[in-house]
Amino acid sequence: MRISQDPFFYILLAVALFVSCPSWGQVQDSSGAASTPPNPRVPERSIEDLNRLGAETAMPPFVESPINIDSGFRQKLFSEGVALRSQLTVMYAQNSLEAPVPTDTQSYVGDDPFQSVMYNWTLTADLRQMHLKHAELYVCGGWYWVSWNPAGPKAFQMHTLYLYKAFADRRVEFKAGYIGNNMELIGLSIGGSLTTAAQGVYAVLPYEVGVSNFPLTAPSFNLRIQGPKRTYLKTVAQRSIDPHGGPKEVERNHTGFRFIPNGDKLLLFDEMGYRRTASATAHDTWFRAGYIHNSSPFTNLTTGAAQSGNHSEFVLMDYQLRRSNSLHPGQGLYLGGTAMAADSHLDRYDSYYELRLYRKAPFRSRPFDMASLVSYYSGHSKELTDSLVAQGKSVWRASASLTGSYSLRVHPGQYMSMGFSYIHGPAITPRVSDTLTFSTNYQFFF
Repeated sequence: MRISQDPFFYILLAVALFVSCPSWGQVQDSSGAASTPPNPRVPERSIEDLNRLGAETAMPPFVESPINIDSGFRQKLFSEGVALRSQLTVMYAQNSLEAPVPTDTQSYVGDDPFQSVMYNWTLTADLRQMHLKHAELYVCGGWYWVSWNPAGPKAFQMHTLYLYKAFADRRVEFKAGYIGNNMELIGLSIGGSLTTAAQGVYAVLPYEVGVSNFPLTAPSFNLRIQGPKRTYLKTVAQRSIDPHGGPKEVERNHTGFRFIPNGDKLLLFDEMGYRRTASATAHDTWFRAGYIHNSSPFTNLTTGAAQSGNHSEFVLMDYQLRRSNSLHPGQGLYLGGTAMAADSHLDRYDSYYELRLYRKAPFRSRPFDMASLVSYYSGHSKELTDSLVAQGKSVWRASASLTGSYSLRVHPGQYMSMGFSYIHGPAITPRVSDTLTFSTNYQFFF
């Protein structure tokens, strides 16, 4: 494997080794929580009521932080119904089969050593001063930097500003405000948690159709209704992200506050699903399917004319094959699959299929870890590739990948993921050689 001389890689590696060394010999407690003194009081409210609520991808609990939840800082804010937390994520990727190319000639992530840094602050309030129950004000802003802008974009802006309210014992939930919907919809994070960070996932179709995603935000109204027998319906009305992509969105709306930039119209999202959490008698099961429609004008890849009506369809399923710990039924072996389609006249990627096998808590002494094996096939728009061939350019008509990765909890609030991806057809154009990409990321939650 050829390792880049880029100092970012060595800085990331040194930080990871430094903070992880004290913990390799430690055994995590089976509950998955940091050691905290027992509290005999049963509070009327929990600090977890100030975590992100109603999302498909879970944030780690507040106990996952170097700042103890019983500290004066946490408890003083909690007494006022407020919580403050931050997240730092650094990522590195590099193709290990070829020497790095010049930055201005790269065509995929890892072609030249790729780095990204994300840092944000989040303020949540349960609005107890307004005598509201099951309510939350969520405010988040951050900085996102990438070494290759097409994989970005670079941004420093507000990301989230919404009001959450639940009714009827949380059977009806809504959010209204500026929302990055990548954590709210579909459930693309393998294992359902932000901390697992499984590698090899490239399901970009919802985002190219206009769904808001970090660091891009948009005004959105999200409604979730819990139906009978663990069924649910989620419907969303969101202002579309710029049809020309993330860099253009940031250029036109660099603070994130702009409500309706010219040309960005309505995106409608509907999802129906069935979700059963693991228990002593039932295996974890999650099925969801839905449709996305965008009325914004996109560029037709054949004619170059503006055309509305972009759309995408999706279906996903995750099922727990085997429980490995009767005291913690969510641990065990899972199998999942994804199928997505988009309009090949308007979208560069028009199909995506994924098969995933993953195990939560692969070792009894490490209940937070996850091992995964992910394979995907991504189809490229025939209209786009035909146009590129007519221009004399070489293309890949599709891309396929197989990835093995391991995500581990290093310390409370610190998670690391490492993986290798063999990718056949890593870029649409030019038709470059297959890659074996090493990638790693480190996440800090404070």
